[in-house]
Amino acid sequence: MADDVAGVAPDRVRRLRREAWGFAIGSLCFFAGALPLYADWAGTVWTNVTFFVGSVFFTVAALIQLLLSGRRPPRGRTNRPDRADWWSAAIQFAGTLLFNASTLVALLAAIARPDAVGVGWRPDAWGSVAFLVSSFLAIEATRGRERLWDRDARTWHGTGLNMLGSIAFGVSAVAAYVVPATGDLVSLRWTNLGTAIGALCFFAAAVLSRRTIHHGDILKRLRRHPAG
Repeated sequence: MADDVAGVAPDRVRRLRREAWGFAIGSLCFFAGALPLYADWAGTVWTNVTFFVGSVFFTVAALIQLLLSGRRPPRGRTNRPDRADWWSAAIQFAGTLLFNASTLVALLAAIARPDAVGVGWRPDAWGSVAFLVSSFLAIEATRGRERLWDRDARTWHGTGLNMLGSIAFGVSAVAAYVVPATGDLVSLRWTNLGTAIGALCFFAAAVLSRRTIHHGDILKRLRRHPAG
């Protein structure tokens, strides 16, 4: 603060990570789509549009996290935390692609027959498994965060919240299983509740994520974009 008052750039600042915006917006879409009140108001088609848009934001954010955040694919000398961190991001990206596919299929089905019984998106089991595996690897990376390429890449609050969100999505996927004998879901309540809780956990993890920008980076940005 004293540096700012004196007109001198601080040695370092903390800013929201770039991928956080996509994860936050995508989480809000999944949270809204899981609310029965929203589904009743928006209708089947637009509820599924909401889920699909949310999955696209997730994929864009996961792509940024994997390719543009500074991570490098594992090599022979890559340490254990960095290796786990990269694979966590890669598997998470794969999981978001699976959610893209399942939400798109559900959206097309809703457009074709919006009044059909049971039409609409349900949590994708394979995508949920991918999120769980990614979260376990993120925990491994966080255990050695002092050796990570970026210590801010994994924090315990972010890793913990993402694990809780992945577990909630997994519960939702199990609850969305259709019982062959009855044709009903195991639990519609837990299908929606698991999705909503998971989305809130992912949202909290996104808005709490920060990266440290050091003085040299700040000066480079000021030279590229001079004031006035």
